[in-house]
Amino acid sequence: MYQPQHTDQQLLDAIALGDRHATQLVFEQHGSIFVRWLYKQGCGEDEATEILQDAMIVLFQKAQNPSFRLSCAIGTYLFAVGRRLWLKKLQLGRKVTHVEPEVLQEEGDIAWKYEEDILEAKEKEIQFERLGAAMNLLGEPCRSLLTAFYMERKSMMDIATEFGYTNPDNAKTQKYKCLNRLKKIFFKGK
Repeated sequence: MYQPQHTDQQLLDAIALGDRHATQLVFEQHGSIFVRWLYKQGCGEDEATEILQDAMIVLFQKAQNPSFRLSCAIGTYLFAVGRRLWLKKLQLGRKVTHVEPEVLQEEGDIAWKYEEDILEAKEKEIQFERLGAAMNLLGEPCRSLLTAFYMERKSMMDIATEFGYTNPDNAKTQKYKCLNRLKKIFFKGK
Protein backbone atom coordinates (compact mmCIF):
# COMPACT_ATOMS: atom_id res chain seq x y z
CA MET A 1 0.00 0.00 0.00
CA TYR A 2 1.21 3.50 -0.86
CA GLN A 3 0.38 6.01 1.81
CA PRO A 4 0.89 9.79 1.54
CA GLN A 5 4.22 9.49 3.37
CA HIS A 6 5.73 7.79 0.31
CA THR A 7 7.55 10.08 -2.04
CA ASP A 8 6.60 10.63 -5.66
CA GLN A 9 9.87 8.93 -6.65
CA GLN A 10 8.91 5.83 -4.64
CA LEU A 11 5.53 5.86 -6.35
CA LEU A 12 7.23 6.21 -9.75
CA ASP A 13 9.57 3.32 -8.91
CA ALA A 14 6.55 1.15 -8.04
CA ILE A 15 4.86 2.11 -11.33
CA ALA A 16 8.05 1.09 -13.17
CA LEU A 17 7.75 -2.35 -11.57
CA GLY A 18 4.16 -2.64 -12.83
CA ASP A 19 2.52 -2.12 -9.45
CA ARG A 20 -1.18 -1.69 -10.30
CA HIS A 21 -1.97 -0.17 -6.92
CA ALA A 22 0.58 2.61 -7.44
CA THR A 23 -0.77 3.28 -10.93
CA GLN A 24 -4.34 3.37 -9.64
CA LEU A 25 -3.33 5.70 -6.81
CA VAL A 26 -1.75 8.21 -9.22
CA PHE A 27 -4.75 7.91 -11.55
CA GLU A 28 -7.22 8.56 -8.70
CA GLN A 29 -5.25 11.34 -7.01
CA HIS A 30 -4.45 13.37 -10.12
CA GLY A 31 -6.67 12.17 -12.95
CA SER A 32 -9.96 13.85 -12.02
CA ILE A 33 -8.36 17.29 -11.80
CA PHE A 34 -6.81 16.89 -15.23
CA VAL A 35 -10.00 15.50 -16.80
CA ARG A 36 -12.03 18.40 -15.42
CA TRP A 37 -9.45 20.83 -16.80
CA LEU A 38 -9.87 19.16 -20.19
CA TYR A 39 -13.65 19.63 -19.95
CA LYS A 40 -13.10 23.32 -19.49
CA GLN A 41 -10.94 23.30 -22.61
CA GLY A 42 -13.81 21.85 -24.63
CA CYS A 43 -12.82 18.20 -24.56
CA GLY A 44 -15.49 15.50 -24.40
CA GLU A 45 -15.59 12.89 -21.64
CA ASP A 46 -14.39 9.92 -23.70
CA GLU A 47 -11.56 11.87 -25.28
CA ALA A 48 -10.53 13.31 -21.90
CA THR A 49 -10.30 9.80 -20.44
CA GLU A 50 -8.31 8.65 -23.46
CA ILE A 51 -5.83 11.53 -23.11
CA LEU A 52 -5.42 10.79 -19.40
CA GLN A 53 -4.76 7.13 -20.17
CA ASP A 54 -2.20 8.14 -22.80
CA ALA A 55 -0.52 10.42 -20.25
CA MET A 56 -0.39 7.51 -17.78
CA ILE A 57 1.25 5.35 -20.48
CA VAL A 58 3.89 8.03 -21.03
CA LEU A 59 4.47 8.16 -17.25
CA PHE A 60 4.84 4.37 -17.17
CA GLN A 61 7.29 4.40 -20.09
CA LYS A 62 9.36 7.16 -18.49
CA ALA A 63 9.35 5.25 -15.20
CA GLN A 64 10.89 2.28 -17.05
CA ASN A 65 14.01 4.37 -17.73
CA PRO A 66 16.32 3.95 -14.67
CA SER A 67 17.91 7.36 -15.23
CA PHE A 68 14.56 9.21 -15.27
CA ARG A 69 14.01 11.37 -12.18
CA LEU A 70 11.08 13.62 -11.50
CA SER A 71 11.93 17.31 -11.36
CA CYS A 72 8.41 18.20 -10.17
CA ALA A 73 5.47 16.58 -8.40
CA ILE A 74 4.10 13.45 -10.09
CA GLY A 75 0.70 15.16 -10.54
CA THR A 76 2.37 18.13 -12.17
CA TYR A 77 4.27 15.84 -14.52
CA LEU A 78 1.11 13.93 -15.44
CA PHE A 79 -0.75 17.20 -16.02
CA ALA A 80 2.08 18.54 -18.21
CA VAL A 81 2.20 15.39 -20.34
CA GLY A 82 -1.59 15.30 -20.69
CA ARG A 83 -1.74 18.98 -21.54
CA ARG A 84 0.93 18.48 -24.20
CA LEU A 85 -1.05 15.55 -25.67
CA TRP A 86 -4.19 17.69 -25.71
CA LEU A 87 -2.43 20.59 -27.43
CA LYS A 88 -0.95 18.18 -29.98
CA LYS A 89 -4.46 16.98 -30.83
CA LEU A 90 -5.58 20.56 -31.26
CA GLN A 91 -2.63 21.32 -33.52
CA LEU A 92 -3.51 18.33 -35.67
CA GLY A 93 -6.80 20.04 -36.48
CA ARG A 94 -9.19 18.33 -34.11
CA LYS A 95 -12.40 20.29 -33.79
CA VAL A 96 -13.33 21.20 -30.24
CA THR A 97 -16.90 20.66 -29.18
CA HIS A 98 -17.38 22.99 -26.25
CA VAL A 99 -18.48 21.15 -23.15
CA GLU A 100 -19.27 23.07 -20.00
CA PRO A 101 -20.00 20.74 -17.10
CA GLU A 102 -20.88 22.38 -13.83
CA VAL A 103 -17.69 21.13 -12.32
CA LEU A 104 -14.97 22.57 -10.34
CA GLN A 105 -14.45 26.08 -9.26
CA GLU A 106 -12.07 24.93 -6.57
CA GLU A 107 -10.58 22.23 -8.79
CA GLY A 108 -10.12 24.90 -11.45
CA ASP A 109 -7.95 26.68 -8.93
CA ILE A 110 -6.01 23.46 -8.44
CA ALA A 111 -5.58 23.11 -12.22
CA TRP A 112 -4.23 26.68 -12.29
CA LYS A 113 -1.77 25.69 -9.56
CA TYR A 114 -0.68 22.75 -11.70
CA GLU A 115 -0.06 25.13 -14.60
CA GLU A 116 2.08 27.29 -12.30
CA ASP A 117 3.94 24.15 -11.17
CA ILE A 118 4.49 23.20 -14.81
CA LEU A 119 6.05 26.58 -15.55
CA GLU A 120 8.24 26.23 -12.47
CA ALA A 121 9.25 22.69 -13.51
CA LYS A 122 10.13 23.91 -17.02
CA GLU A 123 12.31 26.64 -15.49
CA LYS A 124 14.05 24.04 -13.30
CA GLU A 125 14.56 21.83 -16.34
CA ILE A 126 16.23 24.71 -18.17
CA GLN A 127 18.48 25.31 -15.14
CA PHE A 128 19.39 21.59 -14.99
CA GLU A 129 20.28 21.66 -18.69
CA ARG A 130 22.47 24.71 -18.12
CA LEU A 131 24.09 22.98 -15.15
CA GLY A 132 24.78 19.90 -17.31
CA ALA A 133 26.38 22.09 -19.97
CA ALA A 134 28.49 23.83 -17.31
CA MET A 135 29.56 20.43 -15.92
CA ASN A 136 30.66 19.37 -19.41
CA LEU A 137 32.79 22.51 -19.69
CA LEU A 138 34.25 22.00 -16.22
CA GLY A 139 36.57 19.18 -17.19
CA GLU A 140 38.28 16.51 -15.13
CA PRO A 141 38.85 15.76 -12.30
CA CYS A 142 36.35 18.38 -11.12
CA ARG A 143 33.42 16.90 -13.04
CA SER A 144 34.02 13.44 -11.56
CA LEU A 145 34.66 14.79 -8.07
CA LEU A 146 31.45 16.85 -7.98
CA THR A 147 29.49 13.96 -9.48
CA ALA A 148 30.87 11.61 -6.83
CA PHE A 149 29.90 13.97 -4.02
CA TYR A 150 26.55 15.39 -5.19
CA MET A 151 25.12 12.66 -7.40
CA GLU A 152 26.62 9.48 -6.01
CA ARG A 153 26.55 10.82 -2.42
CA LYS A 154 30.03 9.53 -1.61
CA SER A 155 31.73 10.59 1.60
CA MET A 156 34.82 12.80 1.61
CA MET A 157 36.80 9.81 2.88
CA ASP A 158 35.70 7.70 -0.12
CA ILE A 159 36.43 10.59 -2.50
CA ALA A 160 39.88 11.13 -0.99
CA THR A 161 40.68 7.44 -1.50
CA GLU A 162 39.20 7.28 -5.01
CA PHE A 163 40.89 10.45 -6.28
CA GLY A 164 44.21 9.97 -4.47
CA TYR A 165 44.02 12.85 -1.99
CA THR A 166 46.03 12.47 1.21
CA ASN A 167 43.01 13.02 3.47
CA PRO A 168 39.31 14.02 3.43
CA ASP A 169 40.18 17.67 4.17
CA ASN A 170 42.24 17.92 0.98
CA ALA A 171 39.36 16.35 -0.97
CA LYS A 172 36.98 18.87 0.60
CA THR A 173 39.25 21.76 -0.38
CA GLN A 174 39.41 20.48 -3.96
CA LYS A 175 35.62 20.07 -4.03
CA TYR A 176 35.27 23.69 -2.91
CA LYS A 177 37.61 24.88 -5.69
CA CYS A 178 35.77 22.79 -8.27
CA LEU A 179 32.42 24.11 -7.10
CA ASN A 180 33.63 27.69 -7.44
CA ARG A 181 34.86 26.97 -10.97
CA LEU A 182 31.48 25.43 -11.80
CA LYS A 183 29.67 28.50 -10.45
CA LYS A 184 31.79 30.81 -12.61
CA ILE A 185 31.05 28.75 -15.73
CA PHE A 186 27.34 28.46 -14.88
CA PHE A 187 26.77 32.16 -14.19
CA LYS A 188 28.95 33.28 -17.09
CA GLY A 189 26.42 31.63 -19.41
CA LYS A 190 23.48 33.64 -18.02
